[in-house]
Amino acid sequence: MNKKMIILCLLVLSLFSLDSKSDELLDILSDELKRNFDGLASEPLPPYYIGYGLTEVQSVNIISTGGKTLRSVDALNRVLDIDLRGGSYDFDNTHIIRGQSFNFGSARGGVNLPLENIKDAITQKIWLATDNKYKGAIQRYEKALSNKAVKIKEDDLSADLSREKTVVDISEEILRPSIDKSKWEEKLNQLSVKFSAHPWIFSAQVSLSLEYKTKYFVGSDGTKLRWTQAAARLMVNAKTKAEDGMSLPLYNSYFSFHPENLPSIDYISKDIDRLIVTLSKLRQSPIAQTYSGPAILSGEAAGVFFHEIFGHRVEGHREKDPNSSQMFKKMVDKEILPDFISVVFDPNKKELQGNELSGYYPYDDEGIKSQKVVSVVSGKFKSFLMSRSPIENFPVSNGHGRRQQGRKAVSRQSNLIVETNKTVTIAELRDKLIEECKNQNKEYGLLFDVVQGGFTFTSRTIPNAFNVMPLVVYKVFTDGRPDELVRGVDLIGTPLATFKNIMASGDDLGVFNGICGAESGGVPVSACSPSLLISHIEIQKKRKSQAKLPLLPPPQNKIKINDDKIKN
Repeated sequence: MNKKMIILCLLVLSLFSLDSKSDELLDILSDELKRNFDGLASEPLPPYYIGYGLTEVQSVNIISTGGKTLRSVDALNRVLDIDLRGGSYDFDNTHIIRGQSFNFGSARGGVNLPLENIKDAITQKIWLATDNKYKGAIQRYEKALSNKAVKIKEDDLSADLSREKTVVDISEEILRPSIDKSKWEEKLNQLSVKFSAHPWIFSAQVSLSLEYKTKYFVGSDGTKLRWTQAAARLMVNAKTKAEDGMSLPLYNSYFSFHPENLPSIDYISKDIDRLIVTLSKLRQSPIAQTYSGPAILSGEAAGVFFHEIFGHRVEGHREKDPNSSQMFKKMVDKEILPDFISVVFDPNKKELQGNELSGYYPYDDEGIKSQKVVSVVSGKFKSFLMSRSPIENFPVSNGHGRRQQGRKAVSRQSNLIVETNKTVTIAELRDKLIEECKNQNKEYGLLFDVVQGGFTFTSRTIPNAFNVMPLVVYKVFTDGRPDELVRGVDLIGTPLATFKNIMASGDDLGVFNGICGAESGGVPVSACSPSLLISHIEIQKKRKSQAKLPLLPPPQNKIKINDDKIKN
């Protein structure tokens, strides 16, 4: 699953004139749901459940490059997603049709609604969308029945929809974006111009985004909700090329729920200076050779590592899919990690040790209250992440049914937190790395400092491998030589073998805030972990471009850079 750091942007205009105490839109949704549900009750296959999830997104996107604003866009949209079930809780139109490649949420199906609360216009769209959804549900229900009749007995006989408690909560205030847009454009321009003095940096931009989502959910079971999710992200991206053609990207990312809590411009400016120095060193660094041996993953790298090799394999809906590897299906209460490590997923946490966590949300996209899930306790596997799609021994949701607007909700990660009850200092962790290298007769170990993201495969049809994509990697020599920066590395492996190789953890914390892409689209997540020492990892050479460096010299840079003008 590709993980991307997506940059959303900010808005200030009064054009978003929602009354924070109004629930007019929620009332329209509730009334139309009841009308449609009651109206379809007389059909031969009446729906037993309908859920309307509406996502209203207010956003601004500002991008600067070379000291100039490249893009500055405000946007407002509303997307309605309909979950319509025909049949029964035990067997309905969403039942897996075995033999199909994709059974969960791969199709887009959202409906754009009018931006103003004009009842006739909104109900017209909802009525037609519900009618289409119902007709599609009938067809799929018949296919599911036929598929069941001609296939062998299913391994998992769980119901298709869990029975959950009704919740009514519209207490949360609607938040409005509020920034001085022109001031932020100026700040980003002051940051992006810093790259202009370095013609060997071929592309660079600084982006700021704000996305405020007001979510509405009504269900035919009586659930009625309204809540807000906010995210401000500032991203610095730069890319150069080595003489051999290898592309070398680096980035800095900053997350907060509100823009005023992002780091100061002076702080980000200093980070950019360090990024430029690292990029320059990467251009001259050697390509890493194929390696198998000990390594340290920084906290950020370890967080992504766990997100990829563990997190996606405990998303419960995969255990029901016969095409999935179902790695942990029979592993409940069995040891899968060292006994000093526990893993939790907690969407209720907004911050950890002063770090804001982008995987926070009060309700999931199926109208279920978010819940902390203790997935591993002292090395033993305990629980899956659950949506309203039950699996064997896990009959109800734990608030992890998530989606991007326009997609079908499935079980997804939230705030992944790796906890450890046995730590050493980072200096001691480094000493242990050198000691393990000597035990294995290795000249050096590796230190994975910065990662871009990663992806993993969970299907039975291909090897169940993972790939974490590092950007900054060092050789740590056993003879005391200074660390050596290397490039062109991909960290690869298979999950169970790699789990067994975790030897020790540091006393630090790394936090990776990003957007995870999977069947139900991109959802905000966090991955938090201390640094980890692993006795055996494997790397392969990264694919590189065969294109030469630019043939023409860059244009003469006539931009005068005065860092003193950068204001906080």
